[in-house]
Amino acid sequence: MKISIIGSGSWGTAIAILLAENGHDITLWSYSQEECNALATHKENRPFLPGFTIPGQIRHTSDLSHCANAEIIVSALPSFAVRKTMQNYAPHAKKGQIIVNLSKGLENETLSTLSKVISEELPSCHITVMSGPSHAEEVARKIPTTNVVATPNQEVAATVQDAFMNPFFRVYTNTDITGVELGGSLKNVIALCAGISDGLGFGDNTKAALMTRGMYEITRLGVALGAKADTFAGLSGIGDLIVTCTSMHSRNRRAGILIGQGKTRQEAEAEIKMVVEGINTCRAAKHLADKMSIEMPIISEAYAVLFEGKSAKEATMSLMGRDKRQEKEFLQ
Repeated sequence: MKISIIGSGSWGTAIAILLAENGHDITLWSYSQEECNALATHKENRPFLPGFTIPGQIRHTSDLSHCANAEIIVSALPSFAVRKTMQNYAPHAKKGQIIVNLSKGLENETLSTLSKVISEELPSCHITVMSGPSHAEEVARKIPTTNVVATPNQEVAATVQDAFMNPFFRVYTNTDITGVELGGSLKNVIALCAGISDGLGFGDNTKAALMTRGMYEITRLGVALGAKADTFAGLSGIGDLIVTCTSMHSRNRRAGILIGQGKTRQEAEAEIKMVVEGINTCRAAKHLADKMSIEMPIISEAYAVLFEGKSAKEATMSLMGRDKRQEKEFLQ
C-alpha cells in the first residue's frame, strides 16, 4: 500500500521503518526542510531515534501535497500541532482516505480528543486511532509489541491491522475509539506522577497505588465521555499505563523524576528536549474534569504541582489525607 507518515519524531520514524519493512510504499513528512534533508542524508533520525537505519526506499518530504496519493495517512504529530497540520493537509485529502492517529493528547483550547480534531478538519476521511504499550525504541529494535486500532468501521480496522501487522508487531481491533484514545492520552499524566514519586524517593508501593487509582480516574472520565469501561482494562489502558509508568524510555516519567527532584516544569521540559505530552494533557484533563464535575484527585494534584506552584510533597499529603471511602466507588 501507499502510506504517508506525517511527523518524523521518534514514533513516526519507527513506524515508517516498520511499514517500509512490511513492503509498503512509504513517504515520511517532516515539519522543516532542514530535518527532511538530515533524515534523507544520514538515513538515521539522530536527534530522536539514533542508531536505527531508515530504509533507503523511504521518500522524505516537507510538502504535505506529496502525501496525498497515500491510501493510509499516519499522524504521528505532537498534540499541539495536530489541528494546524491537518488544516494544511485538508486541501490535498481525498475522500475515503484512512487516517491513523498515533498522537496521544487532548486539544487544550477545545478539550477535544485528537480524533475529533482530525475529523473536523478532514470530514471526508475515515478516522482511526492506534494506541498501546509501544516505545518507539523497542519497535525499532523489533521487540515483540502489541497495539490496538480503534474505529467503528470493521473493514477499515481490518485494513489498518493488515498493513501494520508482522511477526513482531501485533495489532488488535476495537470499536471504542473514545476509550482507546483517552486511555493512551491520560496515562501520560499518571506517568508524570509516577516519575514524580520516583524523584521524591518513594517506592514500589506508592507507584502501584498511583497506577491503580490513576486508572480509576481515567476510567471514570472515559465512561462519562461515552467510552466503555472494559476498554481501559486493555492494551490502550492498563497496558500503556504499565509501560509508561515503569520505563525510562518514557519521557513523561523522566520529566516527572526531574520535577520530583525539585526542578520546575519548564526546567524538566528543557532537559528532556522532546515534547512531554503529559504536561499539556494534564491541563486539558483538569479543565475537562472541572467542566463535567468529575472528581479526579490525582490529576488535580498534578495540575497544582505543574501549574500552581504546589510542592510535590504537599500534593502527596493532600492525596493521602483525603476522606475515607470504599474502593468500589471509583466509577460512582
